[in-house]
Amino acid sequence: MWKPNVETFLACDAPYDEARIVLFGAPYDSTTSFRPGTRFGPHAIRSESFGLESYSPYQDKDLADYAVLDAGDLELRFGGPDSALSDIEDMAGALLDGGKLPFLLGGEHLVTLGAVRAAAQRYPDLHIVHFDAHADLRDDYLGEPLSHACVIRRCWELVGDGRIFQFGIRSGDRSEWAWGREHVKMNPFTLDGVGQVVEQLRGKPVYFTLDLDVLDPSVFPGTGTPEPGGVSFDALRQAATQVCGGLDLVGCDVNELSPHYDPSGASTAVACKIVREMLLALQK
Repeated sequence: MWKPNVETFLACDAPYDEARIVLFGAPYDSTTSFRPGTRFGPHAIRSESFGLESYSPYQDKDLADYAVLDAGDLELRFGGPDSALSDIEDMAGALLDGGKLPFLLGGEHLVTLGAVRAAAQRYPDLHIVHFDAHADLRDDYLGEPLSHACVIRRCWELVGDGRIFQFGIRSGDRSEWAWGREHVKMNPFTLDGVGQVVEQLRGKPVYFTLDLDVLDPSVFPGTGTPEPGGVSFDALRQAATQVCGGLDLVGCDVNELSPHYDPSGASTAVACKIVREMLLALQK
């Protein structure tokens, strides 16, 4: 399914047979509606991860003590999204069938749909926890139903009412907000209430999707659609580790880093640290 990977995320170089978690990248951004560039996110996260320590003082855990594999990036065809989503679904499905937890690095947010399709096929009771600045609940964007602006609407078609829990949402057109109030559990503006949702979903299969633009642009300017009014790094770190440590995740992703919009490298460093903390929180 993948070729030997010579560059891996920090300390994530375990043999496949030993790894419980497998990272893989989906460098795709063909439906980006504002500023493209998330195709460069997975590579940037890998290469810049070595600026971090493998040890987390927040959790008193070290990635070097755990078996995680970084399988590298999928070779996705640009243009129409169908083939890219199919390839992502195949990869996530193969990992799930092998008893692994797929951890996807995007790429634009549409890549989530491929992994959710694989998870929903294997877990009919799947629930989704979604952190984002944007609702992503449009039925189509400029006539295209497979868009990063529609990804959670497409996921809803797979799991149904009451199984998607959104946090940090602060942008969307009027119809998205109205539709969302009827069909998903929307917690706008902040990450408040994550703890209660973790308690509610304990024991259920959960997919966690994290769009990094949930962060305030003062913390994370390196993204395609920056939205002022977001959360702090530490609020995100705590909430993301709550989800990863407290729930039975069957898959997760981190997406929407466009590294070249932040020449300082700070946004990429933020993405790397969030990925490290999530990986460590997943070690039960």
